[in-house]
Amino acid sequence: MRRLRRLLLKRAVRRAERAFVVEGAELVRAALAAGSPVESLFVAHGAGASGGVAELVAEVHRQGGRVFDLAAGVLERVASTVAPQPLLAVVPALDVPLDQAVSGRTLVVLCAEVRDPGNAGTVLRSADAAGAGAVVFCGETVDPYNPKTVRASAGSLFHLPVAVTPKVTGTLDALGALGFRRLGAAAHQGDDYLKVPWTEPTALVLGNESSGLAPDLAARLDGLVRIPMAGRAESLNVGVACAVLCFEALRRRQAEVG
Repeated sequence: MRRLRRLLLKRAVRRAERAFVVEGAELVRAALAAGSPVESLFVAHGAGASGGVAELVAEVHRQGGRVFDLAAGVLERVASTVAPQPLLAVVPALDVPLDQAVSGRTLVVLCAEVRDPGNAGTVLRSADAAGAGAVVFCGETVDPYNPKTVRASAGSLFHLPVAVTPKVTGTLDALGALGFRRLGAAAHQGDDYLKVPWTEPTALVLGNESSGLAPDLAARLDGLVRIPMAGRAESLNVGVACAVLCFEALRRRQAEVG
């Protein structure tokens, strides 16, 4: 249980052990459906009797994973939420090298210093829903395996390739060398997103929630893109902006094929 707690709380432990925790039957089911092996499954006291949980326990046993039935109150002391799910599972890290994640993709989303775990999870979910090819977590961006990010992704973490890279600048250089046009999302500058040619290989770069894209990235970007706003809002949430831009890219690709 100490290891489980450390995986929930510490990014350095998750990175060193190449493992993370998923919470709840739906996320455990998503992991298994994606072919991600469950190393260990922890079942809250009394939860194993329900049909859905029993099926997951049987599947984890079938795949050779370990199942632990917890005493009353134990899971509540370990879980990262006030009202925890009745299941916690330890699964291996999913990220792959950058070139493998983006190979053959038309649209890649790059998180450059996105710090809020809920926003990062929404980016994953939006990118997945809009058919983006991969999501890259760069530099000081929140860990994709942060428990809040995993929950907010609603299973999308298991649906599309994810890469984790140490520096934004180096990642942008690598994407440029791989033939991607690098477009930074900005609140008030750049081209109207409806006029951008989304059908060529593009890396959509999302900056920090409060400060946006760092000034030192300008030389490594091929342009900026903005979403014109009719109201008085200063800007859009980064996850919402990601959804708008990715779905426009999807619409444009579908229109070209159709």
